[in-house]
Amino acid sequence: MYQIVFSDVDGTLLNDQHQMTPLTQQSIIWLHNKQIPFVIVSARSPSGIFPIMEENHFKSHLIAYSGALIMDEYRHILYEKGMKTPLAMLIIQKLNAMNITWCVYSFDQWYVQNRQDEKIQREENIVKAQSQEASLDDLLSLPVVHKILCICRPNQTLIVEKQLKKDFPQLTIVKSSDILIEIMEQGINKAQAVKQLCQLWNIPIQKAVAFGDQYNDLDMLLEVGYGWAMGNAPKEIKKQVKYVTLDNNHDGIHYALNNMNDEGKKI
Repeated sequence: MYQIVFSDVDGTLLNDQHQMTPLTQQSIIWLHNKQIPFVIVSARSPSGIFPIMEENHFKSHLIAYSGALIMDEYRHILYEKGMKTPLAMLIIQKLNAMNITWCVYSFDQWYVQNRQDEKIQREENIVKAQSQEASLDDLLSLPVVHKILCICRPNQTLIVEKQLKKDFPQLTIVKSSDILIEIMEQGINKAQAVKQLCQLWNIPIQKAVAFGDQYNDLDMLLEVGYGWAMGNAPKEIKKQVKYVTLDNNHDGIHYALNNMNDEGKKI
C-alpha cells in the first residue's frame, strides 16, 4: 500500500476553472481518514497554496516554488534554499532587456514591476493572491530570492527558456506551462523536495504516489514509486511515466487512487 501522496496544483489538483472537483475533495478526505499524508507540491508561493486548503477544508505540509521552500501545515519553514539577490538582479535585467514580464518571490512575498500588467492581473486572479510593486533597488534589499517567474507569450517561451539556460547554466530553469518559465537555485526541483519529506517521515520513496501534468513535474513523477501523469499532460511527459490517469477536468486523481490495489499498483 502506498504511504504518501504528492500532487501538483494547476492542471492537476485543480480543474481548468481553478477549482477542486467534489470527487477530488472526497479522495483527500479518504486519504486523511486512512492517515495517508496528502502533500501539495507546486511552483506557487505559499500564499497561492494555503487558500486552496482553506477553501477545501484540509491542512497539509506544502512544497512551494518547486522545492525551494518546504513548510508544515502550521506555516513553519522546514527547508528553504534560494539564489543570491545580486544574481537574481542580473536575471531581472536580462528579462527587462527582452521585454519579459517577471515576478520575484522571496519567502511568502511576491514582487512585480507593474501590477497593472494584464499578465500579472491574470496571475493574481488564478492564484488568489496579491503581488506588490517593487523597483530593482527595492529588490536588492531582499535576503534571498526563491524563484523568478517569467510570463511570456506562447510563441516566445521556448526562445526565452533557451536563452536563459545559455546565460545562467548554474540555475534550475524549467518551463511549467506554455507561457511560464520558472527560475530557481541550482538543484531545486520537485523530485529532491519529495525525497526530503519522505526521508523526514521515514517513508520509502517507492511507497510514494505523485500526480502532475507539466515539465516541472516530470522529475517528481519519475522519482516516486507511482508517478501518474494527468491526461492533459503533454505527450512527451505521458510517454516517460509509468501511469497515465484521466485529465484534471475529469477527476484524474480520484480515478487513479480508486484504481490502485493494496500494493499501490494500477489494476
